[in-house]
Amino acid sequence: MSDNKPGKETLRVAIIGQSLFAVEVYKAIKSNGHHIVGVFTIPDQGSKEDPLATIASQDVVPTFKFKAWRQKGQIIPEVLEQYKSVGANLNVLPFCSQFIPMEVIDYPQYKSIVYHPSILPRHRGANAIAWTLIEGDAKAGLSIFWADDGLDTGPVLLQRECDVLEDDTLDSLYKRFMYPEGIKATVDAVELIALGTAPVLQQPVDGATYDPALNKKDLQQVQWRLSGQQLHNFIRGLDSSPGAWTCVSLEEPTESTAWQEIRLYGSQLFKDSSIPTGRSVYFQGNDKPGIQWENGLLIPGQDGKWVNVQRISAEGKVMKAANYGRQAESSSSAAVELTEDEKAKQEIIRQVWKSILSADVSDETDFFAAGAGSMDVVRLVEELKDKIGVTLQNEDVFMATKFNELIQCVISKLRGDGSDGSGKVEYDAIVMTVNNREIRFPHQQFINGKFMDAASGKTTAIINPTDESVICQVSSGGIEDVQKAVEAARMAFEEGEWGKMNARDRGRLLFKLADLMEEHKEELATIESIDSGAVYTLALKTHVGMSIDTWRYFAGWCDKIHGSTIPVNNARPNKNFTFTRREPIGVCGLVTPWNYPLMMLSWKMAACLAAGNTVVHKPAEVCPLTALKFAELAARAGIPPGVINIVTGKGSIIGQALAEHPVTSLELGGKSPFIIFSDCDIDRAVRLGMSSVFFNKGENCIAAGRLFVEKPIHDEFVKRVLIEIGKMSIGDPLDRGTQHGPQNHKAHLDKLIEYCDIGVKEGATLVTGGKRADRPGFFFLPTVFTDVQDHMYVAKEESFGPVMIISPFESGDVDSVLRRANASEYGLASGVITRDLSKALYVTEKLQAGTVFVNTYNKTDVAAPFGGFKQSGFGKDLGEEALNEYLKTKCVTIEY
Repeated sequence: MSDNKPGKETLRVAIIGQSLFAVEVYKAIKSNGHHIVGVFTIPDQGSKEDPLATIASQDVVPTFKFKAWRQKGQIIPEVLEQYKSVGANLNVLPFCSQFIPMEVIDYPQYKSIVYHPSILPRHRGANAIAWTLIEGDAKAGLSIFWADDGLDTGPVLLQRECDVLEDDTLDSLYKRFMYPEGIKATVDAVELIALGTAPVLQQPVDGATYDPALNKKDLQQVQWRLSGQQLHNFIRGLDSSPGAWTCVSLEEPTESTAWQEIRLYGSQLFKDSSIPTGRSVYFQGNDKPGIQWENGLLIPGQDGKWVNVQRISAEGKVMKAANYGRQAESSSSAAVELTEDEKAKQEIIRQVWKSILSADVSDETDFFAAGAGSMDVVRLVEELKDKIGVTLQNEDVFMATKFNELIQCVISKLRGDGSDGSGKVEYDAIVMTVNNREIRFPHQQFINGKFMDAASGKTTAIINPTDESVICQVSSGGIEDVQKAVEAARMAFEEGEWGKMNARDRGRLLFKLADLMEEHKEELATIESIDSGAVYTLALKTHVGMSIDTWRYFAGWCDKIHGSTIPVNNARPNKNFTFTRREPIGVCGLVTPWNYPLMMLSWKMAACLAAGNTVVHKPAEVCPLTALKFAELAARAGIPPGVINIVTGKGSIIGQALAEHPVTSLELGGKSPFIIFSDCDIDRAVRLGMSSVFFNKGENCIAAGRLFVEKPIHDEFVKRVLIEIGKMSIGDPLDRGTQHGPQNHKAHLDKLIEYCDIGVKEGATLVTGGKRADRPGFFFLPTVFTDVQDHMYVAKEESFGPVMIISPFESGDVDSVLRRANASEYGLASGVITRDLSKALYVTEKLQAGTVFVNTYNKTDVAAPFGGFKQSGFGKDLGEEALNEYLKTKCVTIEY
């Protein structure tokens, strides 16, 4: 499509240059309606043709591949004549490594324009982006200038700039700004020339610098006189090509030390006040050793500041710095067997390699040994994303340089195997045969993608509430474990793959996690039953089933979170543009209860991760097993290390530490009123009243804590409830016919007994239950109290158990019963049963609770917001509104 603006000339453009950058400039200039009359690029490298030559040949544009333009300082006549033959009136040099004679530069009517990746006159010469970083410039930028006979000294046509981020590398700065904005700027410059409005601005003399090319090895060597910041700048300025180098030894140096040369990648300033312990690494020429630790290699600057390097290369092989010298850890795993679909993808990848390398590709072909460079890495990553839907990072290619190695990496990512892409999740498994199946689950806490013991080595016994047997010992964490988990979550958010990931890719991982949960739903439900006492059929349908639905629901939200544009008054004569961005908060602490261990985790964590945050989660001390099994599945889904951390232990220690964290989400309780009017369908009222109280053994945060029954039906309602209680099957939660299982743990059982004793002492009528069942296990009988007055303990406090509290109210006195229902410090849920729609709507308006059920109860859905008022907390789980808890809104106003 052409852009024919009034007064715009259609130019005849010669493109002189190379690389994918030049290809994109070529395509954009052509799409703007100009004629590409010739392409001048470098000769083929073996059988590998530059991509600019390839696209020009496809478009049947005259293409020339001069080895040189000059000979003995003079332009080669044949070359000049071939150039003149295309009849260009503008030369565009988007990326050119050859010396172009002035006879060519000045020949066209509109001369020649050149792209240069710095804010001229600073950083003239080669490797301008690298020098921008090495010199610690706060701003980076690019210039389009008119070529002259000097070295990057011609008049400026336009410039653009950006901030240099703290951890920008040569690669990231190029990919984030120089590449996309450089293409746009070059194309915009051509448009200005076509419109006759292109400026000619002489470069200032002040501030001009000329930097040497960094192709000499001595210029790439780390100098140990540098401060921590300067060291970081130097390493990132050479990342990923060619890489800063130094020599190291893992043994304390002697005169006979055999030093090994390594190159350094992935530099970050280390900001923690405490330096981690690890293995000493010695640097040639530096009397201060570094520290190899689990997250990389710490290198000291001369000012006492530290730099952390994540990757190194040794003997041509890139690896995690933490794995250097650890053969057992860094050795490659056995090749995975490919499915037919994966074999088809393997051939697609082979064809992409072949097109880049212009050579046949075997399993042992090394990408870089075959002639690929850093720009080819960018091309490979983008093509594989388009053609097979896999998201790779540049470092994935650098760490898997052979074709068969990259195939293993790609297939592992496509399968979602392992939090580190290793294809497996290793842990010390508890293996049991229960519920006619084998179940496996971890018993250690999960921090930074690994299962590990508590720092103290302490454990807690996990008790099966059905028979009071010990299931296993689980790590009992402490403050040190919380700090480690928070740091892992912070690193994952600020510096890890999770924070860099596209929202849609994040959603894909969450969908994968939901699929794995569904594959293991029977195992999860079985673990939930033995761990928390949940009836298996209920655990399967609700505890696990709704958890899966929740993850799928929020996975779909990942790429739909957005801000808005806002009309504002302009600062005339200028104009203003205001918009908002929705951004993740960062590290969030999640503390969940023991009544729905997996579901409460899912309700909170799914929205939290969908918003882009990372989490430290503390499950209930007495039933953490499904949370740990969930961590295993999350790792297998490919959730990166540090995104999800599970710290198990006492609430007084772990919970308190997280509660003091700036952002913590707590699952809070309630005392939910349920108003039953006499005009109701009494059969339905009894059924709903039973489920409102006894669902999940009463261990339900929205359980009806108090039933208000209108007097005309009060006695009949109580009578029918007692009949239904007599029909309830109490027993082993794994038996399919069981309706009422054990309470979660012994301390809770004891509190229920105490709760009922208080009710009796205060004068409430205990109609049935109120005591422990006469059988092994933590079973408590379904209980009913009547004649409950408003001042009584049982009228005000939540039992969190199978205890029905019934109070009558006068016929027709709607406002009075509403006052009584609202006379609570809680406001999580409420309910009303009536055939009168007007009455129902009036009651829903007046009840002070976050959820109101009408002619139903316990009907929650992943798409509907869930949360309370007053002491039941603020904010919502579930639904779109839940995302607001984990997002912050940033307002941006631009004046132009």
